[in-house]
Amino acid sequence: MVTPWRLILPIEASGETQMAIDEWLLEQHRLGEGPACLRFYTWAPIAISLGYHQRHYPEHWHNLQWNNQTIELVRRPSGGRAVLHQGDLTYSLITSGHRGRRREVYADLCKFLIDGWLSLGITLHLGSEQHSYQRSANCFGTATAADLVMGNGYKVIGSAQLYRDRCILQHGSIRLMPDPVLVEQVFGQQIRPPRDLMAVQPNDVVEALITSAQRIFGIQFQMQPLSYQEEQQALAWVRAKATST
Repeated sequence: MVTPWRLILPIEASGETQMAIDEWLLEQHRLGEGPACLRFYTWAPIAISLGYHQRHYPEHWHNLQWNNQTIELVRRPSGGRAVLHQGDLTYSLITSGHRGRRREVYADLCKFLIDGWLSLGITLHLGSEQHSYQRSANCFGTATAADLVMGNGYKVIGSAQLYRDRCILQHGSIRLMPDPVLVEQVFGQQIRPPRDLMAVQPNDVVEALITSAQRIFGIQFQMQPLSYQEEQQALAWVRAKATST
């Protein structure tokens, strides 16, 4: 009998709330109180998420605005470098039982992303390790073995992981419709998103990745929206953990 995974369809919330939910769902799974799950979400207001250990980034990030709104700075529980969450869709995968080196686990978990995008007519492949990554504040400024890029080198998905015992949180930003002006303002980097990528709708991505995950992982999904009570529990748990350390 196939154990069902929980499916949480896209929700919009602040970066603090989204990161708290991800970490809390991982903890629930680690304690045996929650199933493996896949969820999707967007950030409102838009934000820059910093990797857990990232301490160096431009000072002007504290004063950025977009459409007359302050851009929040949020710290992720996972590693990696800064990600601008505007015009993107974030996926979050919580699972357990995977063995092997971290690079191998990334490759296994990314298969559903590659397969799902292929069904949308876009071929992605894993990036390669680059020493310059550690010197860059921008996650999308380079592509490592944890990331997915197009044939022309354009990085579409940047992912990061957090391990707790044998349980894994892997979440990542799927860059769909970034504002090139804002990207240059934040990172000083000029980008030209491929037209075929920008033509893809977020709902189509979600549907393709759900179908792909079921096929690649051999699972079934049980749709279970995140309740308000769970959201509040997640925030309370994360805040209590922060004050105790």
